Amino acid sequence: MRWCTYLSPADSAERVGLLQEGAIHGLPGDRRLVDLLGDDGQRMAEAAERAIADPAEVVAEDGVRFLAPVPDPPSIRDFYAFEEHVTTSAQALGREVSPVWYEIPLFYFTNPAATRGPYDDIPIAPGSARFDYELEIAAVVGRPGSDLDPAAAEQHIAGYTVMCDWSARDLQAQEMKGRLGPAKGKDSATSFGAFLVTPDELEDRRAGNAYDLEMTASVNGRPYSRGTFSSIHWRFGELLAYASRGTTLRSGDIIGSGTVGTGCILELSAVHGPEAYPWLKPGDQVRLEVDRLGVISSTIRPSAPVIPLRP
Repeated sequence: MRWCTYLSPADSAERVGLLQEGAIHGLPGDRRLVDLLGDDGQRMAEAAERAIADPAEVVAEDGVRFLAPVPDPPSIRDFYAFEEHVTTSAQALGREVSPVWYEIPLFYFTNPAATRGPYDDIPIAPGSARFDYELEIAAVVGRPGSDLDPAAAEQHIAGYTVMCDWSARDLQAQEMKGRLGPAKGKDSATSFGAFLVTPDELEDRRAGNAYDLEMTASVNGRPYSRGTFSSIHWRFGELLAYASRGTTLRSGDIIGSGTVGTGCILELSAVHGPEAYPWLKPGDQVRLEVDRLGVISSTIRPSAPVIPLRP
């Protein structure tokens, strides 16, 4: 199944929809996508039957404005799970990878209020001159749970989507000198693909530690990034298990994979030079795509002015 949240062309109301044969079948009523989660998938299956048998509307896929599948997630944890990205970035910057990275899957919390849809414009974070994208995959938690077993934790995933963690690298570097963060370097925008794709849609691509899905990014039509989901070092079951340790994952929580190898300008510019891969500027068109999961395509806009904290 491929679920989405969109604005109805009829009245601009937010509606949940199911993609079927190139058309969006709007689910009757005012239920949110997160309302279909929380069990082993039975709610989603029953809702899919209703959407096909008695849709509120049927609209062409290209005739709606998509929001993020879960526009207001309870939380967003973004991990750091692709070894190629970690090692390449460290080598290019003359550093060694910390042994801690191999001991536990590292993550940070980012800002649910900054959630953006797949085709939304993205303003540069205020005060940043080194604005970047990050090519990632996100899992949406379906069934809640605590202290999950890594071997069974994937059963708590409702589906996957494309994710872009927009990053202000100069702000990030400055604040992390204080041994805390990232915070303002990361919280201005996080984009998600149009569709939440249920795991059964991907099972025939099972490979490595995930699925054999190609991940690509381009800026102004020029190829920048290329990687595969299957190359991830930490399995999503391990990410969910660690995230749930001593706490509760809730339905709709988002778990980000972190950047795939070559999947950001920080890494590319460190290896090939900033002249070859310049930071994003207003007017740039950024396109991220993951096979079977979908696309994020955003235009970069100027930042809001910086308001001084003190005169």
